[in-house]
Amino acid sequence: MDLGLKDRVYVLTGASRGLGLAAARELVADGAKVVITGRDEKTTAEVAAELGPGAVGVAADNADPATAERLIATARDRFGGFDGVLISVGGPPAGPTADITDAQWQAAFDSVFLGAVRLARGAAAELPAGGVIGFVLSGSVHEPIPGLTVSNGLRPGLAGFAKSLSQEVGPRGIRVVGLLPARIDTDRVRELDALSGDAEAARARHSEQIPLRRYGKPEEFGRTAAFLLSPAASYLTGLMLPVDGGALHGF
Repeated sequence: MDLGLKDRVYVLTGASRGLGLAAARELVADGAKVVITGRDEKTTAEVAAELGPGAVGVAADNADPATAERLIATARDRFGGFDGVLISVGGPPAGPTADITDAQWQAAFDSVFLGAVRLARGAAAELPAGGVIGFVLSGSVHEPIPGLTVSNGLRPGLAGFAKSLSQEVGPRGIRVVGLLPARIDTDRVRELDALSGDAEAARARHSEQIPLRRYGKPEEFGRTAAFLLSPAASYLTGLMLPVDGGALHGF
C-alpha cells in the first residue's frame, strides 16, 4: 500500500535515538523528508547524515520556548514545506514518589509536558489542511507503570491535551494522534530493565506478561508511526494507539 508519504515533510523531536529514530527511518524509507532533533549536536548531525539527503539534524531542547518556531522554519527552509510533527521526549527520571524531588518534577514538567504542548501549539498554528500532530506517549496513559511515577503523572495529561487539541483543529482538517508504546527493545527500555539489578530476568518477566511473549522491535513501532502520520490514515484522529504486543488489559 502506498502511504502517500513521498515528499511530505515532518519534524520529529527526540529522534536521534530510540522510537523517534525508528519512526524517522520508516518515513524516509517511504520518501518523506524529516527534520530530526536531539540534544547533542554532533550525534544528531551524524544520525541525520546516516538517514540520507532527506533528513536534516537540529540540536534542540523541547523545554526551550523558541524550539517550535525554529524547527518549523528549518523544515520550510530546507525542504519547502511542513506537513506534520511527531513529538517524542526522553524518559523522565525513574523512581517511586518519595524519591522524586520538586526540582525533578519541575524539570520533567517543562520538558515532557509543557515542551510538548508548545510544540503542538506551534505546529497547529502553521499546519495546512491534511497536516498531523503526533505524540509518542506510553502505555502509562491507561495503566500506571511501577517505578515510573513521573511518567505516570505527566503522560496521561498529555493524552488529554491531545484529545482536546484534536477537537479544536479537526474542523481545519488537521489530525492529532498518539502512540502508546510499552516494552519496545530500545536503549531506554534496556536501561529500565537494568535498574532491577538483573536485566535478563526483568526482560523475561515482562515478556511473560505480553500476549505475544516478546518485546517489540523498534522498526515495528516505526512502521506504525509512519502509517499514523501518513495520508493513508486520513480519517484517524483523537486516538491513542497502543503499540504493545497486546499488553494493555483494556479495550
